[in-house]
Amino acid sequence: MEVKPKVYAASHPQPLSIVFPAELMAELNETVELDYQGEGPVDYSRLDASIDKSTVALIGQMDLPRERLVRMPSLKAVFNVEGNFYQNIDYDYCFKNNIHVLNCGGAYSQAVAEMSLGMALDMARGITREDRRFRSGKETYLADGCRDSVLLSGSDVGFIGFGNLGRAMLTLLRPFGCRIHIYDPWVPDTVIETQGCIPASLEDVLAHNRFIFVFAGVTRENQGFLNKTMLEKISRDAFFLLMSRAAVVDFDALNTLTSSGYFSAAVDVFPEEPVSPGHTVRKNEHMILSAHRAGGIPQAFSLIGRMVLDDLKLILRGLPPVRMQRAQWETVKSFASKPAG
Repeated sequence: MEVKPKVYAASHPQPLSIVFPAELMAELNETVELDYQGEGPVDYSRLDASIDKSTVALIGQMDLPRERLVRMPSLKAVFNVEGNFYQNIDYDYCFKNNIHVLNCGGAYSQAVAEMSLGMALDMARGITREDRRFRSGKETYLADGCRDSVLLSGSDVGFIGFGNLGRAMLTLLRPFGCRIHIYDPWVPDTVIETQGCIPASLEDVLAHNRFIFVFAGVTRENQGFLNKTMLEKISRDAFFLLMSRAAVVDFDALNTLTSSGYFSAAVDVFPEEPVSPGHTVRKNEHMILSAHRAGGIPQAFSLIGRMVLDDLKLILRGLPPVRMQRAQWETVKSFASKPAG
């Protein structure tokens, strides 16, 4: 009887059934001998009792210090199905022993980009604001209700960050004919220019664009880099969209500036989640609020499962993964995202 490769899964905060719907789950079980601990946080006593020299892959975001990794000499890959590179893995050991640490963040890109586009159009045309006014009997009809409306088409647009999210957003914006200015210190100017965009400094992106999309990941070096001084460079008629990680922004300053009408914002991520019931941001009429909903749609989760399966099969054949994002020695230790859920 064929002995299948052994895979251990502890996928919290997402149940494995969301990442692997029935058809994908059947394919996974055909490919490997799956040991799924079930829902809930990682049960480390069970994990340690289950892993051994025959374990070839892990699915989840479990802590992997050297002393745990050395017990799995056949380990070939760790599949993160939440979306971030956390500092709970001995990356040096993984790189030295040719263990792929893979991230599914790209699976959320299309969903976040579409949400970003929707929020930008909402702010440009005052859609949710006017809905609230209508429900309270304060609506204004025809042109009188559009005095501050603008077109996204042909506008100057700024991106802060040009990774997975920025590139997905660029595709959606192309039909609008925008002039897109990009700040990303990890991306060469020539790459930005090849995409038909304009490399720009952070100050220029903030000061000279009507729509500003924040797609930057958070690292040890850039936490809070969009501070009050930087945010004050934004023009009063601009729309600021925080779609990636709240830790890159001085959130109190953002809330204060927008509350006073300095500029408008849309926010999908917050420094602490859930946001406290009494937080002043709930009363901010110049900010569209979304409870970290941009990426986590069913289609994104099933895409993660498909990506894991595709790369797992390649790795088992002795080939490199091509679907998921690989941890890079030069950058992975810089990431500082907080776990979701």
